[in-house]
Amino acid sequence: MKTIQCFATPHEIGRAHGVGAKELIRGSIVFYQKMFVHTCKMEWPAVRRIAEDWQKEIEQKWPKYYSEMQGIADGAQLPFIDILILNIRTEIAFGMFNDGCTSLYCKTDNHSFLAQNWDWMEGQKQNLIILDIISDNGPRIKMITEAGIIGKIGLNEFGVGVCLNAIKVPGCDSSRLPVHMALRSVLECSSADAAVRQLKEVGIAASAHILIGDKGKGIGLESTTKTIQCIDMDEQNWVFHANHLLLSHDDVVDSGWLADSPSRQQRIQKLALEYGLSTGRVPDATDITRMLDDHDGFPHSICRYEKGPLGMDATLFSIVMDLHGPKATVYLGRPCHAEEIIELDFKC
Repeated sequence: MKTIQCFATPHEIGRAHGVGAKELIRGSIVFYQKMFVHTCKMEWPAVRRIAEDWQKEIEQKWPKYYSEMQGIADGAQLPFIDILILNIRTEIAFGMFNDGCTSLYCKTDNHSFLAQNWDWMEGQKQNLIILDIISDNGPRIKMITEAGIIGKIGLNEFGVGVCLNAIKVPGCDSSRLPVHMALRSVLECSSADAAVRQLKEVGIAASAHILIGDKGKGIGLESTTKTIQCIDMDEQNWVFHANHLLLSHDDVVDSGWLADSPSRQQRIQKLALEYGLSTGRVPDATDITRMLDDHDGFPHSICRYEKGPLGMDATLFSIVMDLHGPKATVYLGRPCHAEEIIELDFKC
């Protein structure tokens, strides 16, 4: 997986991203062009028109993110609107294009683990990158993202990390912060509490579950276009989430788009019992990785592989963060057959 180092101002960070991932960003655009046609019969010009409705709102409310996306466009020599589309792909067509995954947080006396499998279509695996961001006025960030997207899954030097579970509830709100920019905003915070306060204040534009962790706690944030609700750690200091709403949200109906989501939710909780809660053992990083590598119910398992019209969907990477480090191990591909293992830390 390619690592791109980005420094300084938002535009300069974006430009480094655009230059370093120029061909992979084009690959992301080609991938989503096919996705929109396949999923909702929308050609790229129609998608661009939808994105134009978001452009002014983002420029006015979140200018630093707008500037970074402009930098990506300049560096990759692509139209700005195409980069914007990548960054609001969750919101376009009422959130139809969401990633499946299973995530967890686990706090022990000496470790705070935040982990997930990111499940999506095989065709986008080749366009994954690692961004190493050092900004003029924020913490250093290391995250795994799709080329061209400014926010995804990772951690910062303060030991704040973030994971994403897609939840498919109709509707989006362009006055609120798009999901992938919300992920980036978490990684700019000094604590989980600060990240939650910020997201509650601005709102999130589409449905999602954002799992936020630091050394002291994990907080699950379920959002829809109308609501944000928090899931606190249980009595054993765990948080688990798959791809459906666990809490009640007023005037909201979960589409249940992934039928196996409830079974994965139950399975990850059962595995937590097996690896620590019922045995008295203290889970370690190996245990967390094994939980992500579980094949019970295959192919609709936590570690998943399923053939479909566009090769959907499989575990494209797994990440196990220890926020006490802070550090992370990334497994490209399914953890049972990792194509590459990457260690992320902040020592260099």
